[in-house]
Amino acid sequence: MNLSLGPLLYYWARDDMLAFYAEAANWPVARVYLGETVCSRRHLLRLPDWLALAEQLAAAGKQVVLASQTLIESESDLKTLRRIVGDGRFQVEANEWGAVRLLSEAGVPFVAGHTLNVYNPDTLDVLAGLGAQRWLPPVEMSRATLASLLERAPAGMETEVFAYGRLPLAYSARCFTARHYNLPKDDCQFRCLDHPDGLLLSTREGEPFLTLNGIQTQSAGVYNLIGELSALRELNIASLRLSPQSRHMGRVVDAFHAALAGEHKAASALARLMPGQAIDGYWHGRAGLENSMEQHA
Repeated sequence: MNLSLGPLLYYWARDDMLAFYAEAANWPVARVYLGETVCSRRHLLRLPDWLALAEQLAAAGKQVVLASQTLIESESDLKTLRRIVGDGRFQVEANEWGAVRLLSEAGVPFVAGHTLNVYNPDTLDVLAGLGAQRWLPPVEMSRATLASLLERAPAGMETEVFAYGRLPLAYSARCFTARHYNLPKDDCQFRCLDHPDGLLLSTREGEPFLTLNGIQTQSAGVYNLIGELSALRELNIASLRLSPQSRHMGRVVDAFHAALAGEHKAASALARLMPGQAIDGYWHGRAGLENSMEQHA
């Protein structure tokens, strides 16, 4: 079981993004996903920049995957997707079914992203026939459901599980960050730049509830499966996806790497690095915002 660095879900300054991936080249991750998956208005890095980063990371020994946008809303978005599919140098993660079609027609093997919402082995069989070599279950899928599905999974299909980070729960054509500032989506003034780990949304009682990230809605808590490595190994999970955060990401990767090597103190070290409370409810078939560690405290 190895580690993957998921695509950057937030909007950071160009220099910050470049510095982040320069550091990532030295982290113990086998695979790095690159590209804008949330909002096409985020263009401080454009496709040529992502491809240049891909070459640098590949030269550093990383497997690079270009992640496609989750909502295709314009001809410009579609043009970018076609360029990604046609590049041919790197594997692609398909995050919507239009990307699956283009990749299949081009005969390009791909990763089936979690937003394809695969809930049964029949759908996984279809994706395997279209060229998928790795897939990610939906982030709300429980261990028990995943175990049942994997009993009938296509031979040779690798499974990667979202194991750390704020959960990407939903996408909308509406930009919630812009709405927070009473701005129209087309004149958002790129306010996402002010929130490098998203904009926290609390209940009327002041309890953390969700995180707003442009058109994406995330969990307020940080999904953390570092304590579930034995169960993940039992399921023959090939890779754990760690989703980037603005601070301490290298230390987060090190904590997971240490835990995979059997260091028992890694989980407690990770608790101090998270930008929110740890959650793992979905994995245990409960409400997503629950934390099993608290249940057993």
